[in-house]
Amino acid sequence: MSISLPSILRRFYGRRTASALVLILVGFLPGRASAEATAEEAVAFLEAAEARLLKLAVAAEGASWVYSNFITHDTELLKAKAEEALIAATVEAAMAAPRFDGLDLDPDVARRLGLLKLSLTLPAPADEKATQELTRITTAMQGRFAKGEYCPDGAAKEDCLDVTAMGRILATSRDADEQLEIWTGWRSVFGDGRGEYQRFVELANEGARGLGFADLGALWRSKYDMEPDAFAAEMDRLWGQVQPLYEALHCHVRAKLVEAYGEEIVAPGKPLPAHLLGNMWAQSWSNIFDLVAPSEEGAGFDLTTILEERKVAEEEMVKYGEGFFSSLGLDPLPPTFWERSLFRQPKDREVVCHASAWDVDWEDDLRIKMCIQITEEDFGVIHHELGHNYYQRAYKGQPYLFRDSANDGFHEALGDAIALSVTPAYLVKLGFLEAEPPASADLGLLLRMAMDKVAFLPFGLMVDQWRWKVFSGEVGPDAYNASWWALREKYQGVVAPVARDEGDFDAAAKYHVSAIVPYSRYFLAHILQFQFHRGLCKIAGFEGPLHRCSIYGNTAAGDRLEAMMAMGLSRPWPDALEALTGEREMDASAILDYFAPLKAWLDEQNEGRTCGW
Repeated sequence: MSISLPSILRRFYGRRTASALVLILVGFLPGRASAEATAEEAVAFLEAAEARLLKLAVAAEGASWVYSNFITHDTELLKAKAEEALIAATVEAAMAAPRFDGLDLDPDVARRLGLLKLSLTLPAPADEKATQELTRITTAMQGRFAKGEYCPDGAAKEDCLDVTAMGRILATSRDADEQLEIWTGWRSVFGDGRGEYQRFVELANEGARGLGFADLGALWRSKYDMEPDAFAAEMDRLWGQVQPLYEALHCHVRAKLVEAYGEEIVAPGKPLPAHLLGNMWAQSWSNIFDLVAPSEEGAGFDLTTILEERKVAEEEMVKYGEGFFSSLGLDPLPPTFWERSLFRQPKDREVVCHASAWDVDWEDDLRIKMCIQITEEDFGVIHHELGHNYYQRAYKGQPYLFRDSANDGFHEALGDAIALSVTPAYLVKLGFLEAEPPASADLGLLLRMAMDKVAFLPFGLMVDQWRWKVFSGEVGPDAYNASWWALREKYQGVVAPVARDEGDFDAAAKYHVSAIVPYSRYFLAHILQFQFHRGLCKIAGFEGPLHRCSIYGNTAAGDRLEAMMAMGLSRPWPDALEALTGEREMDASAILDYFAPLKAWLDEQNEGRTCGW
């Protein structure tokens, strides 16, 4: 998975301005009484504030890039310092903006002021010392994840494993004991982070309340052009549309795991053990496709094997992604992208390997940072990350506060919608396949895709469900871990393979929890990408099963896509969705359309089985 939006805004804290500037702009100059606000002052406030915000954001983005690529004590301090200034300044700007509430403003001005009040992902308390403490804690949490290693008993330092190495083992091992050791080893890094997280929650909630929100979760849920409670209900509605498909997949996968590991390890009718699903967080199951492949229909092709046999290098993987966007009529990436991006894990220093897209100057300095593996998964991730970059460039002409996607799910969905066009027909055009496989191979392809996309849905939902409960106080520090696993069992039907207690802090073992990245965007992205794909395929004039559509080479689809991206955040997301698809409501039925043949097959396979958990 990746980070969406320009990376400081998306990954950490949001947009900010300087306190001195705000004091001047809102009329609190020494010796001068505050005058009644006017529409003209609102425009002047925005123009000056946005100019300052951009300067601060670029500085913080650059500091964050350096830290992520050269993790040292000093770069950590520099990053924290830049973000500390950014946090404090944005709080001041957000608290100044309500002065213009109730004025008869131009709609664009009113929207920008509203977005300014909602622009923070992590608002800091007004107290300067509390702000400093918050930035130190969040930087330390990110550093714990980035530098975390598991050292097997007796292992030398050079033989210790980071999360990338452990992920490779979980992806390929079929030894339950080895899988369990790796799974528990990574989580051992985070047990003593509970107190740190508790303090983060206290400080972040203090900042959110200063902006008029009940807690940080309420602030996060307010960013979707609807009331916070309405957004929570919308998430539940969308999950209800796809839940039957997930449960059918879960039932079939469990039956195959019972065959592979035996009933002592995988109990029929019970939740799935988290360590056996081929992924550190059991959020994608595609790495265990070999255990569940439908042999009678064939497993389709193996893109990882094709890439390895052709000795495709990391830069070539990215070139293929760029080529897809170019085929739609979009301009190539700038030369600086190739000069400044990180494609390989360095051997001489620690870096944050988690894939992410960057727009360092908020205009044309586009980059990705990714320790690329030559795999089918990373082939898709590259398309995803480049989607962020093309989106960033498309809206660069908007005012600063509109330089964002229509909602954060749009940013995540865009690249994945492109990746849905990585079909056999497309791979034939690339020369990876000699001919498109027959329709009889579609079942294997759909199952492989579902092991990634459908398997992710409940995880994408529950991460923020957990945080909303923590931020609201419904779940206290003495129940962090119990609540995490209760939600995983409820939504995913997944359980920890060994007993966990409140001495553990397993939520922090997920990057987005340690890095304070809201996660609902990823759930929305998995819904929207199929809706985008269905809409783009209609524009391209495709007729046939949705899973066989590729818009590669279709400039009509590219024109419509670029027009939507160029809107940025200037309009509510239903307007942007309508511009691309003709629909104004998020609709998970496109997922059901895409996987319809698989659902029919799963129902046949599950006859006579005990499903559910």
